[in-house]
Amino acid sequence: MSKSINRRDFLKGAGVLAVAGALPVSMVELAFADSAQNFSFAYISDAHLQQIKGAKFVNNWDRGLIRAVAEANLLTPKPDFIVFGGDLAQLGKKAELDHGAEILSALRSNKVYHVMGEHDYYLDLGQYWEKLFGPQFYSFDHKGVHFVVLNSILTYDDWTYKRWPTAEQRMLEMADLDNPNGSPFMVGDKQRDWLKTDLEKINKATPIVVISHSPLQKIYKNWNFWTDDAEQVQALLRPFNKVTVLYGHVHQIQYNQIGNISFNSVMSTAWPWPYPSTYAQAEQYLPKLTVPMNRADPFFERDATGWQFINLSNGNVDMHYDLFSNTNRTVAFNTKTGEPEDTVFQSPDKHIPPQTQY
Repeated sequence: MSKSINRRDFLKGAGVLAVAGALPVSMVELAFADSAQNFSFAYISDAHLQQIKGAKFVNNWDRGLIRAVAEANLLTPKPDFIVFGGDLAQLGKKAELDHGAEILSALRSNKVYHVMGEHDYYLDLGQYWEKLFGPQFYSFDHKGVHFVVLNSILTYDDWTYKRWPTAEQRMLEMADLDNPNGSPFMVGDKQRDWLKTDLEKINKATPIVVISHSPLQKIYKNWNFWTDDAEQVQALLRPFNKVTVLYGHVHQIQYNQIGNISFNSVMSTAWPWPYPSTYAQAEQYLPKLTVPMNRADPFFERDATGWQFINLSNGNVDMHYDLFSNTNRTVAFNTKTGEPEDTVFQSPDKHIPPQTQY
């Protein structure tokens, strides 16, 4: 695989918006030696639409998704498809999911693929979400790449079915961060069996892209930045030459490399979750190759939200982040050192407060 086009040319048409503020859309380019196979797709995640009173929604989260959809429609070149990475709703209510589906319906794309998030799931175990968007896990092929979409936010049956007096209480418990009553996420036996069967028919040289909501690695259990059966899922992916895992959920920039598997997070359109640099108990659990960003500034509602340009070059992922401050950050995996190379390009706009730069 090799990068086929200039990044400036690739982003032409979205650059004016980048100057105006955060673009909460990820653009992913997969570039192959055969230019006829090159394609890109856009990635939006973690909108957390929350109905508060009657038909009213939390405005800044609502606006974040609306803006992401508008900007995705302006991307040039037009992406082959769009992924929504989960947590469309905050409490899984029909009104929240309906409102999210209505906003996403404005996407001018031939195909939108959806991922199940825990905030979409734990009220009715995904029943209404399935009516709107289809199965909770599936796979598809596109121009020589095999894509797998997993529901990675399942739990043990005794937590899901036997512990709570109402479905609303179950949803609230799972939605509460750092909750001792919560449960670790997992892919589960059924999906792992399905994944094994799905991958058996795929040539080991075929690039694999796995899209999940949780990270498919174990980062910090108390915040559920965690998938309990991550090692078992990784074992199924290990025979392939190059595997990329894309995930949301963590609302922050993360990059990690485990063997042949590259892990890349995408940012949220709702709010950022800061790195735990001020949380000594959590900092030690971040992936080795994670590149920290500054704690989000509460006086800038779009601080630490943004968009990513992802290029698969020689099978390894180079991440180009554009943040609200218009500061560019590039994270590339160095195969010689086994560490990421992190390059920060300061914003040309001198009016950007320094605390919002990364």
